[in-house]
Amino acid sequence: MDSREQIRGTMERPAPQRRWWTLLAVSAAQLLVVLDGTIVNIALPSAQSALGMSDANRQWAITAYALAFGGLLLIGGRVSGALGHRRAFVIGLVGFAASSALGGAAVNPGMLFGARALQGVFAAVLAPAGLSLLTTTFTEPRERGRAFGVFAAVGAAGSALGLVAGGLLTEYASWRWCLYINVPVALLAVLGTAFVPPDRPVRDDGRLDIAGALLSVTGFAAVVYAFNEAEPLGWGAPKVVALLAGGVLLLAVFAAVEARAARPLLPLRVLVHRARAGAFLSITLMFVAMFGFYLFMSYYTQTLLGYSPVQAGLTLIINAVAALLGSTLIAGRLHGRVAPSALILPGLIAAAAGMFVLTRLTPQSTDILPLYLAPALVLTGLGLGCVMPPTASLATADIDRHDIGAASAAYNAAQQLGAALGTALLNTIAASATASHLASAPDATPIAASVHGYTTALTVGFGILLAAACVAAPLTMTRTVRKTRTGA
Repeated sequence: MDSREQIRGTMERPAPQRRWWTLLAVSAAQLLVVLDGTIVNIALPSAQSALGMSDANRQWAITAYALAFGGLLLIGGRVSGALGHRRAFVIGLVGFAASSALGGAAVNPGMLFGARALQGVFAAVLAPAGLSLLTTTFTEPRERGRAFGVFAAVGAAGSALGLVAGGLLTEYASWRWCLYINVPVALLAVLGTAFVPPDRPVRDDGRLDIAGALLSVTGFAAVVYAFNEAEPLGWGAPKVVALLAGGVLLLAVFAAVEARAARPLLPLRVLVHRARAGAFLSITLMFVAMFGFYLFMSYYTQTLLGYSPVQAGLTLIINAVAALLGSTLIAGRLHGRVAPSALILPGLIAAAAGMFVLTRLTPQSTDILPLYLAPALVLTGLGLGCVMPPTASLATADIDRHDIGAASAAYNAAQQLGAALGTALLNTIAASATASHLASAPDATPIAASVHGYTTALTVGFGILLAAACVAAPLTMTRTVRKTRTGA
């Protein structure tokens, strides 16, 4: 009996209306997870003032979420399979809403940091459960393309929308609403799950891969924390070097343990699949470059162009709309008709072209919005929109039911690591290039030095995207995305 016959009946193919309810609920959850990675950044200065946070401790409002989310994703994938993806999805939504309300009501820094960590814990269950539900619900190629297009559009636009929403809520309501806003969205998604068909939990011997769980949590957390600390301390700081070395060592031991474990937390067959490895690599490098790009847009527009936080956020709407069009009108419609590489490669190149436009900026540049920022926002948005649907689909395609949760978690972990690395790496490069320019050219103005720093960092982002295109294209060059082994 093959794997499809073994799971026949696990999840009956739902009616079309119920399938689209699944997409709406999963997209709402995806928006929550992605939005929360950026929305609090804008609110942080106001929260710091209201709660009396020190400059040294305020980063924990961001870091606590990133560490819990990134560190626990693989365990969240296992929990999702063991409980059943729909049940885990509901638990993740309710927990995320409750922890968001707790954070919004925080009366001191410790309460806020704890609530942010709890958000990360529930997001680590919610994210892989949502992607797993999407994978098991949409198996017909054309519908799968549309569904993953919408899902990716939400993910691609979520970070930009987080900056917009954070600015608007902080300026016109309160920083607390940057957390409270999650509650109604999560509860609406919970109501939507009433129409989501139930699935059966993955049955195994019940044993948890304790060694793998501990190694993955500590390894991923150490690497993410090192990336966060590299931004203020620099890559050569002893603390950063120790965290990176320790994290990489722990992850290497984790890989060795998983290769021998009877019930591994992350079966290595998920990673060694050629096309799936290409998808993980593509999305990781895309997020490295794009989160550095978002950092540039925030700093450049506010510090050099004099935009308010709201204006800076609204500028990114161009990027969000382009990502929406790229993922739905291009990637969503072409899914299953062309090889994944035919979407991933042009997407990476388009995003690289957007980065390249900004490397041409000088302190004397004029008409910056129409000639530089708008073309860059459109190209990077289209690129991100074309890359996310096929990589999300490839990450969970042609895979056994037992491994769906692990593959979904690994895909989300790749995004988190890429975002954390991109923010720290490109910010450090920009700061170093700015300082070097001032030291080598004493007559240089601070504005000229800052522009030099930004363009240097974006040149690195441009190179990262080109390297991703060269490496990932041959890995993802499959004929079409086959149906997953999750339905009849």
